[in-house]
Amino acid sequence: MKTLLKTLILGILLSTVTTSCATTVRVRPANRVVVTKVHNPRIVVHKNIKYYRSGGVWYIKKNRRYVTVAAPIGVRVNVLPNGYRVVKVKGVRYYRYKGVYYKKSGRNYVVVSV
Repeated sequence: MKTLLKTLILGILLSTVTTSCATTVRVRPANRVVVTKVHNPRIVVHKNIKYYRSGGVWYIKKNRRYVTVAAPIGVRVNVLPNGYRVVKVKGVRYYRYKGVYYKKSGRNYVVVSV
């Protein structure tokens, strides 16, 4: 009986240790983080708003500081950030980096919502 109890307890412990509790985590730039300097930003003007893009993170400039924002949907860029991944969603090819999805359009890439 003791052997059966030990085996049962060991089985329960192993099942809890080996059970995956993983969840889907999306990495996106945090909104409203303020920095004073952006390293080598690429400037993109979209709908009369000047955006600064550095390392796949999007910023707008306010009072000599840069505030992180979500990537504007529909903006066109000619270069993807280093480290992007190619993903397919419903058979359509997208390029993803830090939670931002890009779709190829001619020689450029357009930020899209997936």
